[in-house]
Amino acid sequence: MTGDLVSKKTRIEFREFLVGFILHEIENEFDAADVHCNLDHQPQLSGQRRTLVEQYYSTVDWTNWADVKKVIQAYEGILNKAIQATESIGEWDRALAETRKKRIQELINFLKRDGFQWVDGKIISGAGLPSLDDIKETASEFDAKHLAEQIRRIEQAVDSDPPLAIGTAKELIETCCRTILTERGKPIVGTPDIPELTKQTLRELNLLPEGVPERAKGSETIRRLLSNLATIGQGLAELRNLYGTGHGKDGVTQPIKPRHAKLAIGAASTLARFLFETHKETINERRQTQTN
Repeated sequence: MTGDLVSKKTRIEFREFLVGFILHEIENEFDAADVHCNLDHQPQLSGQRRTLVEQYYSTVDWTNWADVKKVIQAYEGILNKAIQATESIGEWDRALAETRKKRIQELINFLKRDGFQWVDGKIISGAGLPSLDDIKETASEFDAKHLAEQIRRIEQAVDSDPPLAIGTAKELIETCCRTILTERGKPIVGTPDIPELTKQTLRELNLLPEGVPERAKGSETIRRLLSNLATIGQGLAELRNLYGTGHGKDGVTQPIKPRHAKLAIGAASTLARFLFETHKETINERRQTQTN
């Protein structure tokens, strides 16, 4: 697949569902979500509504979370509007209401296959893992396509295949470290394991515990937190070896639960976001110093 955060199938299903909407209702939902419309785009499709939806779709980079998040907001409004209308229909035509409910549920199921959950009128990304949203923003900002694909894999696997999600969380940290070191012009020699790769990145970002000056307020607490951060990579590697993908298991190994996978993913996303933010901040400080 191309790494699209919302699959083509899901997009088509929503487009076809919107054939039942009034044109200005479609415009209202997409405009409210700040999705731009390219009226010059003329798809080879029948019908004004299909054409209008594709004119909005044509302005979206489906691999970019910042763009996709706007479409998800539009889908959220569309579903809520459809649910409200279906409740009204149910007062005078139960059969039609049931048909519409099934169609709405189909749309929700398509979103679920793409890693989204419908919860209390909201579309939540990451199968209930909102901490991944920040990493999606980072992947878009650094044009890290491989990182975006790993996030997508985690979202899809966390409930259905926890070992795969854990293995991918470990890979996410590796990709994070390699991306940062490459951005900073620091070549990676050989094939370091994840603890060494994490340490190299922390050293480059001046985040090793011993780098915190004694006079700094709360220095001991900061050192302890940094030390814990450095062990996340090691912990993920060990968890992956025990339960994750990539290694054979003995016949009595107990299956790991989605909640354990979510713990690993939460730790990985926290570390990745902190490293990327520190990298960005120090790069900006360096540029300001050079300018001055």
